Amino acid sequence: MIKTWLGQHWFVFNLTLKRLVSEPVANLLSILVMGIAISLPAGIYTLVENLHTLSGYTQTAPQISLFMKQDSTRQDMDNIRVRLEENTRVAGYLYVPKDQALYQLQLDNGFDKAVQNLAHNPLPDAFIVDAENISTDVIEQLLTEMKTWPEIEHVQFDSAWAERLAALLDFGRIFVFILFTMLSIAIVAIMFNTIRLQILTRQKEIEVSKLIGASDSFIRRPFLYFGAIQGFAGGVTAWLIIVYVIQVLNDEIRTIAGLYALDLQLQPPDHGDIISLLFFAAWLGWLGARVSVASHLRHIELR
Repeated sequence: MIKTWLGQHWFVFNLTLKRLVSEPVANLLSILVMGIAISLPAGIYTLVENLHTLSGYTQTAPQISLFMKQDSTRQDMDNIRVRLEENTRVAGYLYVPKDQALYQLQLDNGFDKAVQNLAHNPLPDAFIVDAENISTDVIEQLLTEMKTWPEIEHVQFDSAWAERLAALLDFGRIFVFILFTMLSIAIVAIMFNTIRLQILTRQKEIEVSKLIGASDSFIRRPFLYFGAIQGFAGGVTAWLIIVYVIQVLNDEIRTIAGLYALDLQLQPPDHGDIISLLFFAAWLGWLGARVSVASHLRHIELR
């Protein structure tokens, strides 16, 4: 029983492939249109996921800078270390002595002569604190608590860029979802019309099949395979387009990154994303074919 069922599906699958090959130009154009439509949102999604890499080599977790008072003693430093180590909302910290901060300022900004003319070091000792949780409520609680420490002169929260990046990523994902939804509807409509033309072309054949007792599932099967295969091929086309575009962009990015001594490059979709893309494209093709067949077979039966 199962062998017969598998044999029927294998026969229909081969028959569908032959029909695809029999009209190569029309089918290739349809696959290309589907591939381009799918590649647009999928490509934007890939770029959004790469945005973290392109944003630079900065710390992804929010950081809090604690600036000590100028007259702070070693005991004050030890008190801050103990509080930070005992605080469960602190993931880690880095102590930056004021002499080291002044030396780094001299190296990074070319203030060599200006630093040499200073009568004393105006920079305070500092702690760079990594928060355990990026939740706004947790960060606010941590900031409020640190501002009450008597040894601290100033507290600075350095994650405004992270909030902007998170907002940009959220916007990008929403935009991709909307674009994916709209283009998915367009792909279903394209497949609906393609299957409609096939049904009209084979209408006499379908009527004869119904007269000799063929079931609706038997008649639907070739059209469903046709839609799924075309959708899958469209997904493969979209994947190839994305890989090619990423390769072209990486050539340009490497040129720009080389000027700044950086190693930046876009990453192509991973295996999970590729598999999801192919199955989703095949499902869209199948869905368009299913809706079209269900609509037009009913009209043929009424006749």
